[in-house]
Amino acid sequence: MNNQTFQSPVRERGFARLGDYAAIGEGRSVALIAPDGAIDWWCAPNLDSAPLFDRLLDPEIGGFFQIEPDAPYRTERAYRADSNVLETRFFTDNGSVLLTESLNSTLAGRLPWSELARRVEGVDGEVTLRLTLRFGTVAETRSPWQDSTEQGDVYHVGDLLAMLRTSEDWQIEQRDDEQISATLRTAADSRSLVALLVTEREPLAVPPLEAIDTRIETSHTAWCDWTRSLSYQGRFAEHVRRSALSLKFLWYSPTGALAAAATTSLPEGIGGEKNYDYRYAWVRDACLIIKAFVFLGALEDCKAAFSWLSKTIIRHGTALRTCYTLEGDEVPAERFVPLRGYHHSQPVRVGNNARDQLQLSMYGDMLATAELFIRAGHVLDLATSRMLGALANHCADLWRLKDSGIWELPEQQHYTHSKMACWLALDRAVALAEARHIEPTWLKRWQRERDRISSWIEAHCWNEEKQAYVFYPDSNGRLDAALALVHPYGSRVNPARMQATYRAIEQELGHGSAMLYRYSGTEQEESTFIACSFWLVEAWAALGECTRAENAMQQILGKLCQRGNVETFNEMFDVRSDEWRGNMPQGLSHLALICAAQALTDHG
Repeated sequence: MNNQTFQSPVRERGFARLGDYAAIGEGRSVALIAPDGAIDWWCAPNLDSAPLFDRLLDPEIGGFFQIEPDAPYRTERAYRADSNVLETRFFTDNGSVLLTESLNSTLAGRLPWSELARRVEGVDGEVTLRLTLRFGTVAETRSPWQDSTEQGDVYHVGDLLAMLRTSEDWQIEQRDDEQISATLRTAADSRSLVALLVTEREPLAVPPLEAIDTRIETSHTAWCDWTRSLSYQGRFAEHVRRSALSLKFLWYSPTGALAAAATTSLPEGIGGEKNYDYRYAWVRDACLIIKAFVFLGALEDCKAAFSWLSKTIIRHGTALRTCYTLEGDEVPAERFVPLRGYHHSQPVRVGNNARDQLQLSMYGDMLATAELFIRAGHVLDLATSRMLGALANHCADLWRLKDSGIWELPEQQHYTHSKMACWLALDRAVALAEARHIEPTWLKRWQRERDRISSWIEAHCWNEEKQAYVFYPDSNGRLDAALALVHPYGSRVNPARMQATYRAIEQELGHGSAMLYRYSGTEQEESTFIACSFWLVEAWAALGECTRAENAMQQILGKLCQRGNVETFNEMFDVRSDEWRGNMPQGLSHLALICAAQALTDHG
């Protein structure tokens, strides 16, 4: 129709580029969609369920659900304004179509079943679309089978019950245990619908197609209502809103837990072994997301997340576990799944062994978050108040120990970040006790231990030759970008040393750019860590270096928000290849953007 030559999106060995995925979700699960109209990842019905679609990790045997033109095409994609409803436009020589996708909910919250809706509208000309649906087998441990009912054909996939519903204009070409295939020919102003309904160990509701189609708009309204309820009025507001919507993907509405990411085993470096399962709730990540929710003015989400975290800690005790399941249980031990892995990056993991690590920085995360939570206008109950006091006492006892650090390393050391976070924990405990939010019985003890920690840090963690606080004592001058998170320590204890450290981090871990690697030496095996880059922006702004912070913020956004990315951030970004790496959507990446923008607003 337009006499153009179109180049359809290209997969390399069956894999789409990680930076090209967009996400949709409903507060319980997240689906990832490639530019070629393929849903390559969806754990249903929950974020941490076994995947129904997993071609993301194995193109040969993985499940997927694809709608794409049967002729060469190009793609344009964007979320609707203030919404997580995704719109994709396919352009061909013969016409164009609009594909609108949503994991549906209601104005009252999520549905009691999973409802993945895909609406197709003809814009102009005629386009033939091809639909292919292949259910995942969870590394060939379950075998989907089809059954006919009065309501239509259903599929049993392990404990899941699923039904594909289509409007009558779709021509079904294949429908068996292995695959469903269909075609649709669109015309200008045509309108069609496809929906996948899923339940687990429950009866399946079969709503009318008209109701499903209407719920796309209902879901859009719900997203917009939430976004417009946010009180953030600061800098980079458009990016902040989009990151806020991405954080909502990770908010697990049945409990209020916050997942670190929606995927497992996406590599930090292609071919490497750093491929982890992030579909659980980390204390650190949850605390930092709650901090972002406070800045956003997301009162309900903030309260629900903090309450879940507090109850989970009370249930398991003050010897904090690094992470918990979304139901608040112990995370399962790692096991390896026989899948190819993204671009053959092995192993593919389920579970996470970080559950057993000692990470002292969590005490600082929790106490600092509690203080911020209270300053946002919340009131503590007695159980939570007592729990916070117990955490402070536990931190006062443990701070002298070696731990695995924020980066969950196998080598236990006296990590500088961990010590500074312990200082922060006791400093915030003192402030909470003085304000009578927690029992002040141990106030003087917390003050003494806080001051002992800072004396220890200044004596052991500063490297005069490097002119920086180093990764850990006797680390041969190695640096750690996580020190950007503990800028309150520098502001109170030694601003000059902290500023010198940040200059060294910027130079050595950023190689002169704003994109930072996590710590010295990691550039050999992984990519720059997006959250670290934003954390340094926040730190520079908090220490009064606002021009430096502003320049870094602009550089980071210029690097990340390009080449068709819809701002669904992964964990890492490879500055050498401009490729994204690691799990997604990554909570740390999005919350760090929000906190950096808030810092620039407050101090700039």
